[in-house]
Amino acid sequence: MAKDTYSVHPSLKMVQDAIAKLKDKTGRSLEEWIKFINKNGPKDIPGRREWLKKEHGLGTNYCYWLADWSAGKGEEDGDPQKYLAAAAKYVEDMYSGKKAGLRPIHDKLITLGRSVGKDVKICPCQTIVPLFREHVFAQVKPSTNTRIDLGLALGRFVKEKRGKIPARLIDTGGLEKKDRITHRFAITGLDHVDAEVGKWLKTAYDLDSDD
Repeated sequence: MAKDTYSVHPSLKMVQDAIAKLKDKTGRSLEEWIKFINKNGPKDIPGRREWLKKEHGLGTNYCYWLADWSAGKGEEDGDPQKYLAAAAKYVEDMYSGKKAGLRPIHDKLITLGRSVGKDVKICPCQTIVPLFREHVFAQVKPSTNTRIDLGLALGRFVKEKRGKIPARLIDTGGLEKKDRITHRFAITGLDHVDAEVGKWLKTAYDLDSDD
């Protein structure tokens, strides 16, 4: 899949909003902080994070972003174009080596995910591929060399006792942990991506409109 088939991860807006307020909150803009860190800060990223926290009183998020960006790392976390370029590589890397055989299953699941609604957004991370509507309603994860887990957000379905969940849908314990993803299908072959998987993927999508 080309990089333009993905959407920008919603977390980038939070990062961009925070960076826009950086000058007002800290007295320095992003560019000024990077210049200052490279001139005065420790050489290593962990040292820079600690130095920014202890010496300059910055919050954890700012410490991580600024330390990484000053070293030329993690720029995709705040730049939409760099994120989209990185997203394509995340997926390629996820299915390299021993997990390469899982890629057709992944692609079939992503195609199925797109089909449940025009507003579905596919936003890869380094180890999982979340599917968003307003929130994450599903995620695709190559959990082993032979299995992909399709996680679904079915918390509202369970809480409101809307019906019975089949045994094939494994409880992840997410409801108790207050995670979005509460159940998963364990998928080891293309034939496992069937009508039942499609039904519950659509259910998770529809539930997100209730949140």
